[in-house]
Amino acid sequence: MADITRRLGLHHLRSAPTAHIRHHKRGKLVHDGPGLSFWFRALSAAISEVPVDDQELAVTFHARTADFQDVTVQATVTYRISDPALAAARVDFAVDPGTGAWRGAPLEQLAALLTESAQQNALDVLARTPLSEALADGVTSVRERISEGLAGEPRLPATGIEVVAVRVVAIRPEPEVERALRTPARERIQQDADRATYERRAVAVQREKAIAENELTSRIELARQEEELVEQRGTNARREAEENAAADAVRARAEAERTERLARADAESARTIGEAKAAAQAAWLAAHSAVDAATLHALAATRLAENVPRIESLTLSPDVITGLLAKLGHGAGERP
Repeated sequence: MADITRRLGLHHLRSAPTAHIRHHKRGKLVHDGPGLSFWFRALSAAISEVPVDDQELAVTFHARTADFQDVTVQATVTYRISDPALAAARVDFAVDPGTGAWRGAPLEQLAALLTESAQQNALDVLARTPLSEALADGVTSVRERISEGLAGEPRLPATGIEVVAVRVVAIRPEPEVERALRTPARERIQQDADRATYERRAVAVQREKAIAENELTSRIELARQEEELVEQRGTNARREAEENAAADAVRARAEAERTERLARADAESARTIGEAKAAAQAAWLAAHSAVDAATLHALAATRLAENVPRIESLTLSPDVITGLLAKLGHGAGERP
């Protein structure tokens, strides 16, 4: 909207660079161009403001597919006014000299023209397309058809309008139909999720089975090694017992031989000693056989005295003395 101010009975207009201003005074074109700024009298001025920047038009309409299903088409049409003079001649872009606002609604008229044209072309495509194809590939086909239809629409160039771009945002069916269409896909997704869950569980079971088998194999191997260890320990104990028995036998045999040798030596020594004692005794007896009895008695008394323990005191009775004296006297009488 142009910026209009009032000073001393005159009006001053200042427009934006994206607005094309056409100023007529008494039926003659005085100012024509974008971004103008000038003074004018309101009573003699006719001013039009035509926007020359790109305009975005959101288009939403309903259509019916080949299988009689209602769909909603959401699109955006970008256009601009390429010929402001022609647009101002075909559409009312006049502004109020006092406020700078449009007297009518020119952009709404252009939007209605573009919307009707776009809708007509989209309906032609969707009326020959089943719902499934419209939802799958309808966006591209509808966009191309709208672009071709707007490019071939004769009213647009006659109004000075140029279509810059067409975008189809979405084609959506009714909510219950959309839910019904989503159900098979959701079921497939759920089945895939369940299958993945089952496969993951199966893999987990296989891994647990493999782990259990490995543990069992390890236990079997450990038991076998323990068995071999027990057998080896038994073999070692048996060998040790055999070695100990053999060593004990050797020791016993050596001890027996030693004892036998000692016994033989003791017997030989005892025999030698006995023979020596016998020879000595024989010699002793032979030496004393020629000696008289008194001498033998004296020797016996001497030997007795040598072997009798020490006597501290001796008591002789008269009977003993008498007997000894008698024996001594008898002995003296028999001596030659």
